[in-house]
Amino acid sequence: MRAQVDEQSVINANSQFWEQMLSMTLDPMPSPEGFSAPVGHVMGSVSMHGNWTGRIEVRMTEKLAYAATAAMMMQSVDSVVEADALDATKEIANMIAGTIKSSLPRPCSMSVPESEIGVECFEGKLPSEDTLMVMFRHSAGDLVVRIHEQECIL
Repeated sequence: MRAQVDEQSVINANSQFWEQMLSMTLDPMPSPEGFSAPVGHVMGSVSMHGNWTGRIEVRMTEKLAYAATAAMMMQSVDSVVEADALDATKEIANMIAGTIKSSLPRPCSMSVPESEIGVECFEGKLPSEDTLMVMFRHSAGDLVVRIHEQECIL
């Protein structure tokens, strides 16, 4: 990855959102092996264009997505429906990507966030040199922040 984004900057961006906004602590996992988001996981993503072009996405287990949504809405987990979890996941992706954006070459603009339910299992494999993945664990489930760089003009 050519941009000045490293594992620690992703950990900081993730912690800033989860701890400050939701009062939830997610612990970084030491290795991508062992990470798995099963079918039904929730994914949010933001595309970036400019001097850095790529995609930042978050994928989390359904249980973690629902727990985060309940915390955001200040409601019980039982009251959360899929549409709420998808909306909350868009916001989570947007907030984390916005923080990471400050480390990217400028100018760089963000797209409107998207979200979807994962129809395939997502396995934590060693990423390629143009992808950075950082995995996190919470008692409600796991999360991965994946940054895929398509082009970087330094």
